[in-house]
Amino acid sequence: MTTTPPSSAAGWRKLAGAIDLRPGEAKLLGWAGLYIFCLMSAYYALRPLRDTMGVAGGVDNLPWLFTGTLLAMLAANPLYAALVRRLPSRRFIPLVYLFFIGNIAVFGVLFALAGAGWQVWIGRAFFIWLSVFNLFVVSVFWALMTDVFSPAQAKRLFGTLAAAATVGAIAGSGVTAFLARHLATAMLLVLAGALLVIAIACVWRVLALAPARAADPADPAAADGGLEAVVGGSIFAGITHTLRSPYLLNIGLYILLYTITSTFLYFEQAAIARDAFPDNASRTAFFATVDLIVNILTLGVQLFLTGRILRWLGVAVAAAFLPALTLVGFGVFAAFPTIAVLVAFQVLRRVGNFGLARPTRELLFTVLPREDKYKAKNVIDTVIYRLGDQAGSWSYALLGALGLSAAGVALVALPLSLAWLANGLWLGRRQESMAKRRQADGIE
Repeated sequence: MTTTPPSSAAGWRKLAGAIDLRPGEAKLLGWAGLYIFCLMSAYYALRPLRDTMGVAGGVDNLPWLFTGTLLAMLAANPLYAALVRRLPSRRFIPLVYLFFIGNIAVFGVLFALAGAGWQVWIGRAFFIWLSVFNLFVVSVFWALMTDVFSPAQAKRLFGTLAAAATVGAIAGSGVTAFLARHLATAMLLVLAGALLVIAIACVWRVLALAPARAADPADPAAADGGLEAVVGGSIFAGITHTLRSPYLLNIGLYILLYTITSTFLYFEQAAIARDAFPDNASRTAFFATVDLIVNILTLGVQLFLTGRILRWLGVAVAAAFLPALTLVGFGVFAAFPTIAVLVAFQVLRRVGNFGLARPTRELLFTVLPREDKYKAKNVIDTVIYRLGDQAGSWSYALLGALGLSAAGVALVALPLSLAWLANGLWLGRRQESMAKRRQADGIE
């Protein structure tokens, strides 16, 4: 018979206390953490390849790649909604990941066999595909988490899940940063595919361990069978529900304003990388190194601050933090439009997003019916997200055509950031009100 050493037991108790882990949650949180770790490792192993191929295809062509991504999202969303409508989560989530594993295999063959003349076009297709892949696989993960965990649990545990995502991102970007010059592209694709296979196993374990909770009487999809129930509803419910609900519309606006401002910064970063690095391998290493720095800083925030901020300061403050940081950042960059300021702003903003804004954003969905968690959330996370990319990319191109400098673009972003700040405060207060109502009704 083996026993846990006293030092290990004490360390475990300290960790459980730090994240406010309650009895019966450890295994579920562990499998959920491994699940998002695998997804983020897969994405971040491939992300530098995407960014490099985007630059190689021409920075001026990036708006067209974002357009292609949006069109791909519009095509994929009804297919995903059809799966959600007909199959329980135990079946449709693995099918989504198996589809992407098949895509990875196809790209592996194309990269290995296509001639040099086709590589740029395959790279552009890969850019679009990975942009779709990232949003879809992560959106499906968080949809399941909002279905499994209650709003109260989400406040305590989503920061830890975000930390697991960051560890996965560090692992994925670290592999690529250190091995990009020596490892064939095909091997990175094989690694990503293997990680998705592990993620499928995690889905099944999470569903097996998820506790039953009182159903919301206003939620038909939860009334019969809980997590095993088929969500049902219309294929287009994600769109129609979003358009009819002020709460969902404001979540969509939150995403839209985030992506527009993010795209401005992304294009500036791409231009810097194009001018500063002479070859694709150097650019890939640069992008991966930036990712690595961001993820290491983010991990500290997620482990020690995210849960505490959500519990102590509330959802409204957490939702408003990134818009406030963005407002200040663009203001500073408008006054001092230097490369150092831009890189520092980008790093801090991404840390604020992954460390606090992203877990908070997912928390907003925990108070919604199941159909909205899987359908409306997916529309917001994918289609509206990419609409923001479109608005940001073409606006950036237009502002450049009008002769605006980087500082001028930053000034344009200031009123957008201010509107985003007001939007975040409203959403946070609304979520807290809805969560209290659910708790009073005994739904938790």
